[in-house]
Amino acid sequence: MKSSLLRKIAGYAFAIVFIVAGWWITALAVDSPALPTPIAAVEVLTANVDALVPYFLTSAWRVVVSLLIGTLLAVPLAQAFTRSPVLDTLFAPVVYLLYPIPKVVLLPVLLALFGLADAPKIVLISLTVFFQVLVAVRDAVRSVPQSALLAIRSLGGSPWDEYKHVIVPATLPAVFTSLRIGVGTAIAVLFIAEAMAGSTGLGYYIMQSWSMVNFPRMFAGIIAMALLGIVLYAIFDIIERSLTSWR
Repeated sequence: MKSSLLRKIAGYAFAIVFIVAGWWITALAVDSPALPTPIAAVEVLTANVDALVPYFLTSAWRVVVSLLIGTLLAVPLAQAFTRSPVLDTLFAPVVYLLYPIPKVVLLPVLLALFGLADAPKIVLISLTVFFQVLVAVRDAVRSVPQSALLAIRSLGGSPWDEYKHVIVPATLPAVFTSLRIGVGTAIAVLFIAEAMAGSTGLGYYIMQSWSMVNFPRMFAGIIAMALLGIVLYAIFDIIERSLTSWR
């Protein structure tokens, strides 16, 4: 256990050194104000923490709420579609046609409907997460062995027991895998939404810095947005380990 922990710490330390060194070497090679060194960006970040916190919290709020909404809608629907041949026949083509469409193209429509506040950004990210989780959970439910369901039924289990003891545990890994993948997608969509429309959030902060030709400030915002993604990814990883310890 101790050696495994040490290897993990060493791995993360190497990753940080590798990324920072790659950034530094690239900045020196490019030799442009548009790509400051890591030290310059971190200095601006630490000097402007108080100013960045409201932007960070606004973006974090939008992403977390969107992830929750998208997941809470997608998981029961995916299970219902898969367990009902009629629903699956009717709605599988709908999912097939809508899933590949980049949801970000709906941003102008959502802005026209809901204005420039939180609502259009949350709806847009929720839609993106919804389809990712829906497809992942649907495939996970389909892969549940029928023998496991028959075993529950032979012991007198009800449909609720099937969900509680077989389907839900079998689909939890797929839910968290899609959420970890969805974090990166959600933050990318958030950046576009905040950069295009709004005056709050890290996306706005980054683009405002770019328009001011203040590149160290811009990279401070980029680091903050990266940290948001890393924190959410780590949180989902911890929750998954606690809920799927049987793995």
